[in-house]
Amino acid sequence: MSTPELAVAGRMAGADFLKLRKRRGIVIWALVLTTAPVLVYFLVRAGQHSSNPSEHPVAGGLPGYADALRIVALFFGPLAAILIGTEAGLGDSAAGVFRDLVATGRSRLTLFATRVPAALALTWLVALAGYAVVAAGTYAFASHAPTPGGALMVNGLAFTILSTGVVCVVAVGFAALTASRAAALTVLIGWHLVASPVLAGISSLGNVRKLILSQGVAHFSPVHLGTRAESVTMAQGTAIAVMAVWIAVFLALGAWRTNTMDA
Repeated sequence: MSTPELAVAGRMAGADFLKLRKRRGIVIWALVLTTAPVLVYFLVRAGQHSSNPSEHPVAGGLPGYADALRIVALFFGPLAAILIGTEAGLGDSAAGVFRDLVATGRSRLTLFATRVPAALALTWLVALAGYAVVAAGTYAFASHAPTPGGALMVNGLAFTILSTGVVCVVAVGFAALTASRAAALTVLIGWHLVASPVLAGISSLGNVRKLILSQGVAHFSPVHLGTRAESVTMAQGTAIAVMAVWIAVFLALGAWRTNTMDA
């Protein structure tokens, strides 16, 4: 791309971000998904500890941080990423202006490509809000328990950015492929919450489970995920390759669909 083309693409990505930001329902629910479950977790744990300290540990500290990070990075953060990525993937076709944009002579592939950074920007802003709640609760409810060091906090943030970003990009491509908000949300949420954990827990599948996206992402978790989540072990290079293949395949399918669909 030449410098003028990059400038145009940058402006288009900025416009796509503004469109997403103005979808208040999507933004609000994404924020609820990333913050409310963590708040509930810390408040319930804090109440249990205050009522019976001998049986219930403090809500914060290292154990609380590990649980809260799992909530944001592996469960509700990716759900928010699916909401945002699906909305971005449908883009102008859902708004009924795709034909008008194509008529201006803009490249269909550029129209698709600019949705990705816009979706990532909003997803990461929402993920940062969720991680801020994790950090606040970890230290506020730590009492005298050990707390995470700076390196662990940075690694946890990076893991949250990675997990939500990968799911967001896949959602953009899948939504563009299906051209249906209901279908995309149903399949992606069903895969994330039901199919993926079930398949990962079936030991008879052997190395095939390494192809599951969530397992590639979970490899980079800085905290212990439990025996079920860690049932599939793989090398770092394999984990990177799994994520790269998922991203490449769904971006290619989404780009193909955008390039061939009727305006």
